[in-house]
Amino acid sequence: MGNTTKKTFPVLNMHCAGCANNVEKTVKKLPGVIEASVNFATNTLTVSYEKEQLTAGEIRAAVLAAGYDLIVEEAHKEERREEEQHKRYTRLKWKVIGAWILVVPLLVYSMILMHVPHSNEIQLALAIPVMVFFGGGFFTGAWKQTKLGRSNMDTLVALSTSIAFLFSLFNTFFPEFWYDRGLEPHVYYEASAVIIAFVLTGKLMEERAKGNTSTAIRKLMGMQPKAARVLRNGVEEEILIEKLQVGDLVVVRPGEQIPVDGQLSEGDSYVDESMISGEPVPVEKKKGDKVLAGTINQRGSFIIRAAQVG
Repeated sequence: MGNTTKKTFPVLNMHCAGCANNVEKTVKKLPGVIEASVNFATNTLTVSYEKEQLTAGEIRAAVLAAGYDLIVEEAHKEERREEEQHKRYTRLKWKVIGAWILVVPLLVYSMILMHVPHSNEIQLALAIPVMVFFGGGFFTGAWKQTKLGRSNMDTLVALSTSIAFLFSLFNTFFPEFWYDRGLEPHVYYEASAVIIAFVLTGKLMEERAKGNTSTAIRKLMGMQPKAARVLRNGVEEEILIEKLQVGDLVVVRPGEQIPVDGQLSEGDSYVDESMISGEPVPVEKKKGDKVLAGTINQRGSFIIRAAQVG
């Protein structure tokens, strides 16, 4: 177990729970991986693996082959993740705007002006940019998943829109096939374009919500103290929070933030847990009670035994 390491990597290009599941399955199949889990809400992969059998670069290569990407560099990892998230949001925003600019007149032609001359050709001209430029990512993503024998939301969108588009394309250039059988050759270009526009809009809203969630989580993590006062061999010493270990005895004085989750080992006090529970009234804590990192000690001093660190 000494050669085992556990790391968390930001994941790029995920846009549904199926994507997260695909990344997780891909990493779990790698030799040397002990455990892997993907959090879609925070776009992160947490993996435990044997350092002698696997490297972070090899994990990234496997994820790249599955159609996604990892940020494996330790330096400025959070800054790069924020930058990539902002770029993705900006690209999505312009895709949504461009798609709806074409979809609105397409709807007008399909529902009101369907009998004007060359209506089908005009609808085709409006639908092609939506399919190729704004919805192209769905088709490339679906193709990558198909090569791996998997499917995700891209597969569903690509399949439904392409069937409607190809059927309409056939009816546009070969209407006699249906006329000879006494049927009307209807087209459904607007269905393909509207599906893509709506899914892109939903992805934009989701990306914005995830960005707000990530910001809130980072602010919450920023409330944790940078250092802790540890009791070792009867002597208090101040150490960085990153160096805390499970089982350490941590001294917390009145007015200080509790640096780590743990259990009261000595003393008693009242703790302000409003940041966690929303309850403004301080909670009484006695020996054996659990306390949470980031909450504020109100009155007496106490000693806690660290239960969770990092």
